[in-house]
Amino acid sequence: MSLFPDRHPQKDFFILDIADVVPKDDTASMEHPLFSLATKPDMRHLLYESGDSRLEITPSYNGLPTIFDKDILIFCISQLMHLKNRGEQIGKRVRFTGRELLVATNRPTNNLGYQRLEQAFKRLRGTTFKTDIRTGNKMETRIFGLIDEGGFVMRDDGSWRLDYCEVVLSDWLMRAIESNEVVTISPDYFRLRRPLERRFYEIARKHCGAQPKWQIGLANLQNKTGSNAPLKKFRLNLRQIIEDDCTPFYKIELTADDLVIFRPRSASSALAPDIRLPEWSEDKAREVAREKGRDYHVLRSDWMAFAKAETAKGNPPKNAGAAFVAYCKKQENLRR
Repeated sequence: MSLFPDRHPQKDFFILDIADVVPKDDTASMEHPLFSLATKPDMRHLLYESGDSRLEITPSYNGLPTIFDKDILIFCISQLMHLKNRGEQIGKRVRFTGRELLVATNRPTNNLGYQRLEQAFKRLRGTTFKTDIRTGNKMETRIFGLIDEGGFVMRDDGSWRLDYCEVVLSDWLMRAIESNEVVTISPDYFRLRRPLERRFYEIARKHCGAQPKWQIGLANLQNKTGSNAPLKKFRLNLRQIIEDDCTPFYKIELTADDLVIFRPRSASSALAPDIRLPEWSEDKAREVAREKGRDYHVLRSDWMAFAKAETAKGNPPKNAGAAFVAYCKKQENLRR
């Protein structure tokens, strides 16, 4: 099964505003199966136990939140982390246009895309979690929803039109953001069609990262994904995903004795990213920095740190020189 098409190819990962294009995920939900892998309403009451952690999930009338509903949380986390990294104040309430979210998560921007958002808000708000999973160096037994509120604000300009969307995140999720318990994920995550493959990528990103390899037994992996398929079917699904080989940044292997091995596709670039800026781009960037009253060396240092971190995650810039100049142009003009 191929990837979803890139529905918004005009986006350039390093040239557009970073807040719109750098997806980040919280490590707690990457580690534990909080989201259903079903594509139809899932009304199961779930219990997961892993080591000292225990997780109970009770669905609402609309069913469990799906792995695709999680796109909304990833988008919100990305927005807040961008503001936090810039030294700005953040809060639980995140406001955005529906189109911004749909484009960032590679969804169609038609009426169906907006209808699916409303259903996702209902599942995220209505499902009840009881857990002692740690976030922010605390362990508490909590009963909560992943969001406290979610909805749309309409504007009357002769006919009612959508003005913006608003999500209020739970305290549990906010603690993960405030404690920096998040990691960058590949934008191609949103192109994965299979719910199970999304979970494989999350688990690999959380546990393997940029290590040469990480391995886990098949049965333990199934428990981590939250899949309720028979082990034989789960093994078959894994083999199909391995054959299609679409998982961003990671290759997956299954040994004869049911050991699953994850490896970065390019360990050398992951472990030692090298970003080179052409001379023309540095000259142009210096000119832009002077015009804006900025320190060129600070701009260069900040961008290089960002670019190297993203390259280590498997998201290298397509054109480093153009991306760096575009980044400089987007900075606030201090001479005004």
